Amino acid sequence: MIESNELNSFIDNIPDFFDLKSSDQIDYFVYFLTVEKNNPDTQINLVRECFQSLNLTPYSNISQYLISNIKGKEKNTPKFLRTKNGYQLHRNLRIALESNIIKNPVKAKLKKELREILTYVTNPIENEFLNEAINCFEISAYRASIVMVWNLTVDHLYEYILKHELDSFNLALSKNTDKRVKISKISNKDDFSEIPENKFIEFCRSANIISNDIRKILDAKLGIRNSYAHPSNIVVTESKTTEFIEDIIKNVILKYKL
Repeated sequence: MIESNELNSFIDNIPDFFDLKSSDQIDYFVYFLTVEKNNPDTQINLVRECFQSLNLTPYSNISQYLISNIKGKEKNTPKFLRTKNGYQLHRNLRIALESNIIKNPVKAKLKKELREILTYVTNPIENEFLNEAINCFEISAYRASIVMVWNLTVDHLYEYILKHELDSFNLALSKNTDKRVKISKISNKDDFSEIPENKFIEFCRSANIISNDIRKILDAKLGIRNSYAHPSNIVVTESKTTEFIEDIIKNVILKYKL
């Protein structure tokens, strides 16, 4: 079931949407049904429902349009990918459509908030790294920005522990019983690479370096990073990426100062 208010809000951010050909409107409907709704794919009946929800005459043959644009016409790249349960946007089309939604006030606000966060990260190396991650976000390379911010966060915690909490961390590490962890003491930053990231978070908590609430945040964000760091049908949304970056920067990078 299509939520009319939600669809209308989305359409309001697309210049001259109602002047577009109905075939071009299909492209935006598929974007709405997958990227905006955070679904891996969508079906023909839902695209048709979008037309009906906006009181528009549906494209004459939605199925044929989607199918004919899986392979692309002549030298054009494909618009859609066929999935087990329906259709999803080809990456190139998603990027092209997003460039037309750039005036979205919500998106502009999110970008502004991320740039403001950047001003509080005073370490020059971390600032440059975070700046690259935000650049990825702004060109819709959401997977890359999530992976980069996670790597920055883990590296920040390594530096923080080496500077402030090494004895506490090593004490917790010395009590380890997990055979996957082969190291019993941290002497330099490279040693941390011997510890799986989920165990690293566990040791930080048992050493009282982080609170239980921060542990929950890191565990959740690690799960997201793991889901998005590998090829999959999972759609990485702008809002999810923003929440990931804001949450982890504000609660980890800015909280545990070097």
